[in-house]
Amino acid sequence: MPGATLPTFTIDQVESHNSAKSCYVTVGKNVYDVTDFLDSHPGGANLVLDWAGKDIGAILKDGASHTHSDAAYEVLDESLVGFLESGNGASANGKAKGGDNGTEEQWVHPRTGMSCEEDLSKDTDYNADYKTHKFLDLNKPLFMQIWTGGFSKDFYLDQVHRPRHYKGGESAPLFGNFLEPLSKTPWWLIPVVWWPPISYVVYVAFSGFGSVAPVAGYFGFGLCFWTLIEYIMHRFLFHLDDYLPDNRVAITAHFLLHGIHHYLPMDKYRLVMPPTLFVVLAAPFWKFAHAILFYNWYAATAAFCGGVFGYTLYDMTHYFLHHQNLPAYYKALKKYHLAHHFLDYENGFGVTSAFWDKIFGTELVYNTKTN
Repeated sequence: MPGATLPTFTIDQVESHNSAKSCYVTVGKNVYDVTDFLDSHPGGANLVLDWAGKDIGAILKDGASHTHSDAAYEVLDESLVGFLESGNGASANGKAKGGDNGTEEQWVHPRTGMSCEEDLSKDTDYNADYKTHKFLDLNKPLFMQIWTGGFSKDFYLDQVHRPRHYKGGESAPLFGNFLEPLSKTPWWLIPVVWWPPISYVVYVAFSGFGSVAPVAGYFGFGLCFWTLIEYIMHRFLFHLDDYLPDNRVAITAHFLLHGIHHYLPMDKYRLVMPPTLFVVLAAPFWKFAHAILFYNWYAATAAFCGGVFGYTLYDMTHYFLHHQNLPAYYKALKKYHLAHHFLDYENGFGVTSAFWDKIFGTELVYNTKTN
C-alpha cells in the first residue's frame, strides 16, 4: 500500500478496534491492523488483545516481558493501515509522543526506514546495514553482489527502496574495475553533449520550413509531449516493480537502470543518464516522432528535438532537486520529489512537475510545508 495514501485515524477510532473481530494497535504515529495475526501470536491471542487499541511501542522494547524478533516487526510492516491524526499523539511534522513522560521520538516510515528528506543524506553504517538486512555490502562492488546474490524479486524490491547513503555523498563502487568511470556521469555533461546537436538539427528543420513559427510550434509540441513520456517511463519502465520478472537478469537490469538511484539517491554521479544509454532509449522515439508526424519530415525532426531538449531539462532538474538550493517554486518541487524517495516510491512519478501525477491519480500527498 502506498504509504502517502493511507488514511488517518483518531485515537478514539483506533481504541474502538479492540476485539478479536477487529484489532488495531499503534506504534507512535503508525496504525496497524493485527486481526489476522491474533491466532499466530506465540503468546496467544489474549496477550495481543490486552493491548488492542493501544500503543505497543513500549511492550515491543520491553525485554523483561519477552524479546520480539525481527519477524514481529515484519508482521507490523505488512499490517500498516494508516496513521494517527495530528493532535492525537502525533504532530504534523512526523514526530509522535513516545510515552508517559511526553518525550518525542522520530517517526520512521516502515517501508523505507526513513522519516524525512534529511535522512537521505545521513551516512549508512555499512557493516551494520549488511548485518541487519543481508542485502548489499557497500564496502564491495555492487554489480556482482546483485548478479550472484540470488535475491528474490520481493526481497530485492523491499531493500532497493530503503535508501542508503555512501560516505559523504561519494559514489559506491559498482564494478570495481576499469568499467567504474563509465558508470559515472556528471550533470554538466548532459547540456554539453546534447545541446549542440539539438541546435544543429533545429537549424536543419528551420531550413526546411524557412520560417521560425512552425519550427517553434513543433519544437514546443515535442517539449510538452516529453513531459508525458517522462511520466510514463518513470512509472512504467523505471518502476515496473510488480511486473519485474523474478530472475537475476531482470533484477540486475532494474538495478542498473533505476534501482541504484533509489538505493543510493544522493549519489551525484549516478543520477543523470549516461549519453550512451540515452541514445539507446531515444532511438525508438525518433521513429515514433516520424510515425506521428509522417506528413512532414522537418516537423517530426523539430518535434523530436523539442523532446530531446525536454529530456535534458528533466535530467538537470532531477540533479538540482537532489543537490542544489533552489528558488521557492523548485523548493516545493524538491520536497515533492525527495518524498518519492523517503516516503512513497509508488506515487509521485513526475520530476519536472506533478501535472501528470494529478491527471492519472498518482499525486504524492505530502505536506511540503513540513519537515
